[in-house]
Amino acid sequence: MTTTADRLARLVAPVADELAVAVYDIEDVSGTLRVLLDRPGGVDVDTLSDASRRISRSMDEDGSFASASLLEVSSPGLERKLRTPEHLQGAVGEQVKVKLRPGVDGDRRLEGTLSAADDHAITVTPEGGEPRTVPIDDITSARTVFVWEAAPKPGKGAQAAKGAKGQRGARGAAVTAPTTTDTDEPDLDEEAEGTP
Repeated sequence: MTTTADRLARLVAPVADELAVAVYDIEDVSGTLRVLLDRPGGVDVDTLSDASRRISRSMDEDGSFASASLLEVSSPGLERKLRTPEHLQGAVGEQVKVKLRPGVDGDRRLEGTLSAADDHAITVTPEGGEPRTVPIDDITSARTVFVWEAAPKPGKGAQAAKGAKGQRGARGAAVTAPTTTDTDEPDLDEEAEGTP
């Protein structure tokens, strides 16, 4: 049986190709259709807006989607859900949190580096601990964990802060507008001094 997410995936694929982005995930959650798009270096807000308009237009033309459906188009963000074996394989080397189904041997919560993943199992290595391999079928939820870098020490300059800000923007959909100074504007203090 074809699901709503499957039907939406067929409409999203050509839009993603045209915009040179990858479809990370598509979910149908309580009437909200979530489309997550990604590319190396992240996806900017303009691309997400363009994708949203194109996908919405395709859904209207298709006519098989409920008019009450809400469409959300975004990037996976800094901390991504890992729902498929492909998601898990793509996150090897990253920090993850994994929750296992009730009844498994050992702790049900794992946190550490995802050191290996294939179509059937993953291995998580906690900091200073022993690696643990678990079947994918035992996972109830998994996500990446973004590790914030320590703030630069006072007096170390703005370069370290700039680097952390740029890194955040590269992983998520955040876009930082450059600060500009308009030199044609008169200085308010100078204008006040010149006024009798």
